[in-house]
Amino acid sequence: MPKPCTSPALRFEPELLLLAQPVRIVFLDVDGVLTDGGLRFTEHGETIKQFHTLDGHGIKLLQKAGIVPAVITGRDSVPLRLRLQQLGVQHVVYGTEDKLPAAQSILEHLGLSWSQAAMMGDDWPDLPVMQRCALACAPCNAHPENLAIADFVTSVAGGQGAVRQVCDLLLAATGHYRALLEAYQA
Repeated sequence: MPKPCTSPALRFEPELLLLAQPVRIVFLDVDGVLTDGGLRFTEHGETIKQFHTLDGHGIKLLQKAGIVPAVITGRDSVPLRLRLQQLGVQHVVYGTEDKLPAAQSILEHLGLSWSQAAMMGDDWPDLPVMQRCALACAPCNAHPENLAIADFVTSVAGGQGAVRQVCDLLLAATGHYRALLEAYQA
């Protein structure tokens, strides 16, 4: 016999939930956020990346809740393109260190504003977008400057499920978390 459904185990501070409540798009960096930040190369110079399945499932849950995941990254690679395609991420800008114009363009395309945006970044190129978003997030191993402006710092490092923690926050703040969880409970 299955265990009875209980209320969600996750809890967030009310002030944080209020900050996250209007968010309809989350911008994500890749290296150091969706991955651990390590760069691994084969003997042929190909990049190897490792992604965490918790992050991937969180991104899929966001999409079910109508929250848009968008990726803006300074790098480009076949493994990254493959993973984002598998996750159905439609808004991606590859190979840019100047992330602010990329984010602005995506917002305009979707008819959204900075007050509806969140950003998760770990290093200086992410700062301009983090500073403009309603909710700035960082993995716990981010650069100190990013940690200093983050409204939410995850308890785990980038590439270790940190993105999932942001996804869970956004799902809870927008009222989707419980219904999505219940769909997995028999």
